[in-house]
Order: sequence, then C-alpha cells, then structure tokens
Amino acid sequence: MIRMTTTPRPPAPGPARWAVRAAHITALLTLPTGLWRLLLAAGQPAGYTDAGYEALGVTGRGVVYVVALSVVSEALALLTLGLVRPWGEVFPRRLPLVGGRPVPVLAAVVPAGLGAVALTALWTPFAWWWATPHPDLTPLGETLLGFAYLPLVAWGPLLGAVTVSYYRRRRPAVAGSRRAPVTRP
Repeated sequence: MIRMTTTPRPPAPGPARWAVRAAHITALLTLPTGLWRLLLAAGQPAGYTDAGYEALGVTGRGVVYVVALSVVSEALALLTLGLVRPWGEVFPRRLPLVGGRPVPVLAAVVPAGLGAVALTALWTPFAWWWATPHPDLTPLGETLLGFAYLPLVAWGPLLGAVTVSYYRRRRPAVAGSRRAPVTRP
C-alpha cells in the first residue's frame, strides 16, 4: 500500500531566468499609465480636449483617486517580484509572528492567480483601443494614451506565467510521485 503524504522538500531551485525577466517587465508595465495619470492629477490635460478633461473631473477628490490608483497599480505590479525573490518564499525576519517562516505556497499562488485572471479580463479589450473612436481626446492624445495603456494587456498573462513558474518550483512534493523518493516506515 502506498501512502500519499507530503514530505519535506529540499529548498526550491531558483526561479527560471525567463520568470525573473517576466516579473521585472510586469513591474514596469504600469509605469506609462501611472505617469499619464499623474499628469492628469497635476492639472495637465495629457491628451484630452478641454471639454474632455473637464468631464473627467480630476479635481479635489478626483486628484486623490487618480494618484492613489497609480500608486496601488504600481504596488500590485511590484508584488510580482515576490514570486521570483526570496521575500516571496520566506517571510522577512522583521515581520512579527511569521518572520523567518516559509510563505505558504497557496498564500501566494491563489491571489496571484486570481489577479492574473482579473487583469487579463480587464485589460484584454484594450487591445482594440484604436478600433473605437475617442472624441474627448486629441489625435495625438489618443495615440499617446493608447501606447501608455497598451502594455497593460500583457500584465495578466505575464503574471499568470510567473505564478505558474512559482507554483511549479515551490509546490510540496508528494511521496510516491516522481518528484520525491518514496519513503517507507
């Protein structure tokens, strides 16, 4: 009778080079849109017509929202680095209660996987940006905005690929599988 139990596994190998590159690219994908939004928050029309900029309502609370959206987007994109860096495998020692302990694999994989699906669903339609008219934008603004947002189409798929790489590298070994030798009591 073969018992299916999880066994301790030697430290996970380092992440694949392609996964490290993909994680770094992912962290950079939100920069163009973040910078564009910060221009809006600073009172610049950033490619909008006067009427279009006014209709956006980027004043008062709108400025706070636009800046917060930029900061949160970049912070979420930077979290992808945790899937290829040591702090994504072992909690930093300075954290109370969990410092020095391994990060549970599913605690990283589930949110990252759900995020990848959500981002893919959110940004994939943007691939057709130039197929729809944008009357509130100047022609140059439409082009610049399109190029600023187009990289976000890759955010979900890249996050998904890095998440799969993290999971494959860190999943627990199961006795009886080819990944771990069978130990008999």
